[in-house]
Amino acid sequence: MPGHEKEKTEALGEVLNGDRLVSAPYELRFRKEKDSKVVCKKTLTREEVTLFREAVKKDYYFQMYYDDLPIWGFIGTVDKEGKTDPSEYKYFLYKHIQFDVLYNKDRVIEISARMDPHSVVDLTEDKEVDVEFFYTVKWKETDIPFEKRMEKYSQSSSLPHHLEIHWFSIINSCVTVLLLTGFLATILMRVLKNDFM
Repeated sequence: MPGHEKEKTEALGEVLNGDRLVSAPYELRFRKEKDSKVVCKKTLTREEVTLFREAVKKDYYFQMYYDDLPIWGFIGTVDKEGKTDPSEYKYFLYKHIQFDVLYNKDRVIEISARMDPHSVVDLTEDKEVDVEFFYTVKWKETDIPFEKRMEKYSQSSSLPHHLEIHWFSIINSCVTVLLLTGFLATILMRVLKNDFM
């Protein structure tokens, strides 16, 4: 429960990267489904409401890991529909997370987190708010082999994308070298002009 988190001992790379990992209060036991399991009940103070509202405004998101697979999700949402003045925007904090887990035999293949847009708490005003956080866990079988479970996370950095950036860097370097060579040759020609004569 909140207040009893265990901090993970970070490696040097994680510390330099700014990671600060703590254990989450969610229990995801293999193939054990849960429906709207309460995590905690809390009264948010005015100061906490202000902090959460600023976090939602800046599109803060969480990142968790389950069986070494990363999970991302936004902590809240901003309602801008039909409003042109930012002072009229409404800010909401998500209360309900649904974890969707795919498994193949006895291995976890994929996991994702979905936020319930109908289960939110209003953070628009600076006042105390009673909130109850809960979560749902759904398991589904898949035929994706365990060896290919990380392919989903490498698709965003596919080969053509890397090649495009690679060639752009090479062309940029070549142009820079040619310009510097031209400047150097011009300076040398002016300095050594009399010697050439």
